[in-house]
Amino acid sequence: MLEDITTEQIKHKFQSNKTLKLVTIGVGILIAGVLAYFVYRQFMWKPANEKSKESYWAGLNYADMDSTDMAIDELKRNTKKFDGKIGGEVSQFVYASQLMKKGEFKKAIAELEGVDISDTYVSVMSIGLQADCHSELEDYEKAANLYLEAADANQNDLTTPMYLFKAGLCAEEIKNIEKAKECYVRIQDEFPSFASQKQIKKYIARVSSKIIE
Repeated sequence: MLEDITTEQIKHKFQSNKTLKLVTIGVGILIAGVLAYFVYRQFMWKPANEKSKESYWAGLNYADMDSTDMAIDELKRNTKKFDGKIGGEVSQFVYASQLMKKGEFKKAIAELEGVDISDTYVSVMSIGLQADCHSELEDYEKAANLYLEAADANQNDLTTPMYLFKAGLCAEEIKNIEKAKECYVRIQDEFPSFASQKQIKKYIARVSSKIIE
């Protein structure tokens, strides 16, 4: 039967059937799009992404040398050049930290909110730095919420108790004593080493006395 179907018949069927025509065109566009994306990822995005990983070292070196203004200039340029790539996102993170050093907390928050990176440590620290900025701006309620978000984003013995502790201090600032105690008790129960270093029992005793009052 197939050999009875001529090229002209196929052509006529295609032209007369609008649905078939639209689906065929749609599939063609989809395939072309997938191929274009594959070519872009393999031959353009990947090399650029790899190159971006080396790009933030100059800015990072300036930051390490406390050359804040030079670090800001370098990292700001790099953030824009490699936006969306690993190097650009890391640059934006470090750039924000340098803005914080200059006391430009609102600008730092805006940059940190734009950091989009899969690295768990950087993403958690980005939330934590946003909380630090809000704390510096005396927006303690926002800071406390962000510290708790950072604490739970990736639970570990390093960042989780640190952010719980900061959340507790901010909760005290806004007189949310119950929340502060909850943070301190969690540190005592789950992170005994950190609790010992910070003498967390004193903080629990302090907020407990306020609850009694």
